Amino acid sequence: MMNKEIRDKLIALAERYETAEFIVGDPSWWMHQVSGSHNQEATAFVASVLSYGSRAQFMPKIGLLLDYAYGDMERWLRTGAYADRFALGDKQCFYRLYNNDTMRRFFDAYRDMLTQHGSMGEYLATLRSPLTAIQALEAICHWFSSRGVSVVVPKDTTSACKRVCMFLRWMVRDGSPVDLGLWKDIIDKRTLIIPLDTHVVSEAMKLGLLQSRCASMSAAIRLTDAMREAFPDDPLRGDFALFGYGVNNG
Repeated sequence: MMNKEIRDKLIALAERYETAEFIVGDPSWWMHQVSGSHNQEATAFVASVLSYGSRAQFMPKIGLLLDYAYGDMERWLRTGAYADRFALGDKQCFYRLYNNDTMRRFFDAYRDMLTQHGSMGEYLATLRSPLTAIQALEAICHWFSSRGVSVVVPKDTTSACKRVCMFLRWMVRDGSPVDLGLWKDIIDKRTLIIPLDTHVVSEAMKLGLLQSRCASMSAAIRLTDAMREAFPDDPLRGDFALFGYGVNNG
């Protein structure tokens, strides 16, 4: 049970940090730079899968892809125009673990989804409505892993799936200056799972919300359950609270 002092602190931090200023320097910034819901969705997903390591390194890579796409990521993917930049078998490094061949295979798998269903959101909507976040995570992971793309997107939900959980937050939460809420009718935001990485684990442990440093899906669910005590209808407000706690106590 979360004590009142911690709950009040989290609520105050979420109120302070869930603002438009949060976007600056965050990978969510990119989806706010393009127009059209399908384009925002595609830009957000591509940005999310590249969002690991140093922001100083991955933010320019996301920008480079958007430049290649002339600001229309969805069209670039759907038409296969990315093939001019990324060749199968090309082992030249694009970003850290991803070489050009890896990116091409990821884009090919994503293009399959777009051509068959129109968008990722429309694909998920065919499965069940509303979905829980874990069902959406499983469906996204399965789509890419069944096409041999388990480096860019996790093969299953054994891991914390941090980047996909972050993407779901962007797509599902409505009424936010940061998150888009494009999928608010597809996934219930009360079921979203907090994007868990080592930094979030560290801040959660300082607050007594986690007892282990293991960044697993089970730990992400435990932390989300704890956040639900402060934010019962919108537990991922806690993501902004933990960010703020890290800033204030870093």
